[in-house]
Amino acid sequence: MTDLAHRASRGIAVTMGGMWGKTLIQMAAIMLLGRLLSPEDFGLVAMVTAISGIIDLVRDFGLTGAIIQAREISQRAWRSLFWLALSLGVVLGSVLAACAPLIANLYDEPQLVLITLVIAPSLIVNGLTMPLQARATRELKFALLARVDVVSMVGGVAAAIAAGLLGWGYWALIVMVGTGLVVRLVMLWIGIRPRPGWPRVHRDVLPLVTRGGSIFGAELLNYVERNADTVIIGQQLGPAVLGQYSRAYALFLMPLQQLNGPIGRVALPVLSKLQDDGDRYRLYIRGALLVIGYLTLPTYAILATISEPLFAILLGPGWEQAAVLFSILAIAGIAQGIGKVRGWLFITMGRSHQQLLYDLVARPLVVVGFFVGIWWGGIYGLALTYGILSALLLIPGFAFAIRGTFVRGSDIVFPVLRPLLFALLAFGAAFAATRAVDLVPILEILVGGLAGAVVIGPLLLIPAYRRDVAQIMGFVKQMRKPKARAAADENETTDAATPAEAEAYESVLLEDAATPGDVLDAEIEKRRAQSPGR
Repeated sequence: MTDLAHRASRGIAVTMGGMWGKTLIQMAAIMLLGRLLSPEDFGLVAMVTAISGIIDLVRDFGLTGAIIQAREISQRAWRSLFWLALSLGVVLGSVLAACAPLIANLYDEPQLVLITLVIAPSLIVNGLTMPLQARATRELKFALLARVDVVSMVGGVAAAIAAGLLGWGYWALIVMVGTGLVVRLVMLWIGIRPRPGWPRVHRDVLPLVTRGGSIFGAELLNYVERNADTVIIGQQLGPAVLGQYSRAYALFLMPLQQLNGPIGRVALPVLSKLQDDGDRYRLYIRGALLVIGYLTLPTYAILATISEPLFAILLGPGWEQAAVLFSILAIAGIAQGIGKVRGWLFITMGRSHQQLLYDLVARPLVVVGFFVGIWWGGIYGLALTYGILSALLLIPGFAFAIRGTFVRGSDIVFPVLRPLLFALLAFGAAFAATRAVDLVPILEILVGGLAGAVVIGPLLLIPAYRRDVAQIMGFVKQMRKPKARAAADENETTDAATPAEAEAYESVLLEDAATPGDVLDAEIEKRRAQSPGR
């Protein structure tokens, strides 16, 4: 059985490498497709995917989270999960196809009927893929998942660019998603080699379905919150404005996916193994917030100041509104980067029901905020309201998540204070530098980025900041050097951490740091990233 600390840190390194590979591919796709297609093309597809995503969540029914959280899953349960997921995919794919005329009427866009009918089979593919991907995550097969992410992205983007060059318009976006989903399914099938047996759903799967039901409730509320803006903008302002917003939102999600995503993918199974060890669990959470804070907060702060030249390079002319929207959405990015850990607390301590109760209050508040924002200030008012509400809800959200647990408020607040100060100073420096010069876009980006980054220099004179850097570097070293390993394959499944593993894992949790979200937010963001309109 391999050392949990080494596997966790190596898992983050491998996953981050895969996600950064995806980022480079996504950036190339954004640059090319932004020039080949119009904002209306992105807006039309976003209208459908905002609705189809809800039905896809029903198809999943929280089973992804339930599989990751479960202590043990029998082979009979795995076979039942496969056939259950496939059946749900077939049924709900048919439901989406039947809803095609209703979706077209909602937006008053007749061409959405055919788009919906073509997208509907993706739910069947997702049904086949779900148990395979969940099993790979549960078994800590992060190298496989990284390969799948990169190769499926390459296949989808290559197909979309070819279709765009042929003048297919918005169909290029649908080709991109469809190709990526099929490639993902084939690679996971080869990597996992499932043995589904004869079609049968056994009672062994019932505990997972029960737990998944609570997770599904939270996922559904989360998805409605994160996609209500798309429906409202599309219905109120039309596909052109929605296309601008969808591109801003796609780039807004990217730091969360590429910086927080690798941490979250590893954190959920590892925290589930540590849920009975309060001290190490708290150290992990504190370290997660510290690392996320330094990765995410300054990134959004600097990007907000250089959005105009950044979008000019990525998308070309005609996307100025998207650049302004991205700067406003950065507020929500900072809040959500930290807020992801709240989901870890709920899901890894078996508090899915409490999360559902919280979401029943918090998520509708954000949706109401979308209506208020668009009424008050149009598209910009909606984006600003989203950011403000995301930040304000951090306090009650974390308070409710840790109530009655061994996690303390200080475990949440103290680790983010220093990264937050760094982010504020980086924003001020980058803003001043970019406003003081008038250069070509690429040089403005370099000036703003460097001005924001050099702020860390004076901060390193403070011992606390030097400790933070040392702790993060200790984690990097742990990726290369395991403390204590027995002979085992790196993909071996571990359903519980031994005392030796936990002791070794503690070695990388140096006082206030650790390797590292939220399966709910991660699944939602994955669906939004895979949705071409987003």
